[in-house]
Amino acid sequence: MTRADDKLNVLILAAGLGTRLRPLTSEIPKPLVRVYDKSILEIQMERAKSLGEVRLHANAHYLADQIVSEGERLGFEKVWVETPEILGTAGPLRRIYAAGYRGGLLIMNGDAYCNFDLGAFVRNAQAAYEAGKADGSNRCEAALLAVDFPKVNTFRVGADGCLAGVAGRFGADTGTAATFSGISWYSDEALARIRDGEFDIREFWKQEIAAGRAPFVDMSQLHATWIDMGSPEGLMAAVEARLVECGRNKNDAVVEPGVVIPEGVKIAHSVIFKGAEFQPGETIENEIRGKGFRWIVNGQ
Repeated sequence: MTRADDKLNVLILAAGLGTRLRPLTSEIPKPLVRVYDKSILEIQMERAKSLGEVRLHANAHYLADQIVSEGERLGFEKVWVETPEILGTAGPLRRIYAAGYRGGLLIMNGDAYCNFDLGAFVRNAQAAYEAGKADGSNRCEAALLAVDFPKVNTFRVGADGCLAGVAGRFGADTGTAATFSGISWYSDEALARIRDGEFDIREFWKQEIAAGRAPFVDMSQLHATWIDMGSPEGLMAAVEARLVECGRNKNDAVVEPGVVIPEGVKIAHSVIFKGAEFQPGETIENEIRGKGFRWIVNGQ
């Protein structure tokens, strides 16, 4: 059955193991960790809905039942559980296409806090796609959104605005350096070429470049907010950014609902999760604290 209408398909990748945030993620998957007021999954869902009518998908593997339940609450089209093995970064795309969904697919990450203009990215991606059709090159049937993050910046972008290589992996090692934001768009033609069993989406990019169909790289939002919240430092930075977005001071204390703070305990620039333990009269500053852990962090 082919499912095609005027809705854009959006897939939020939410199957990661969250190992860098253990033990916080021992009982809750990383995409459901609260960032001030909401989980990253819900925040990304709201960003996606800013595009208008969309068909929302997520994948899940680790503690998948929680992602499924939250997806149902938030009105997702489907949460695709990956079992017994995780399908990597390419498998989930192939799975959705094989199930008959058409109309292109926007990919977002369930572990990154960002403020990209998704509408501008989708318009740029589709414009590059149409240009490739018009000139007969069939390039740009996929598009990748780049950021400038010097610690990584493994992308190599050619003068034509397309991906030329990934440092240490394949392709040219010349061109403009940038980092993949995790936001991407794939046309139906590109999705059809992802092979059954494909695991790493970078291998697909390599194949596309070799076939003369290099993905377009959108460099128009290089300096937008983009935070990998997979580490304690990243989580703190994400909370700070969310506080500012919500009109609060980035140094405010954030206490998860249900946590009771004992009288006399003072908290500043810290995040407190359920299960946190306290000492009488202590002052907590620059910390993330929860059940069985206490991390001293000052942000990214």
